Amino acid sequence: MTRKKMKLTLLAFTLSVMATAVQAQPGGGGTGNPDPPRIPFDGGLSLVVAAGIAYAAKKGIAKRKRVNTNESSE
Repeated sequence: MTRKKMKLTLLAFTLSVMATAVQAQPGGGGTGNPDPPRIPFDGGLSLVVAAGIAYAAKKGIAKRKRVNTNESSE
């Protein structure tokens, strides 16, 4: 293994270990809000998915028209 590959591997391993350590939270004394507000996470996500489907459909229709136009002109 080259020296550069070893450094990159060590860096990747160190960062992945540190990421899990940073995300860990200590056990608390229950001072937080017992009833957090309910936030709908799905609203924006469903709009993004719908926009992606519409964009893919538009591209597919345009490609199909372009292919059919090329075939009919031959």
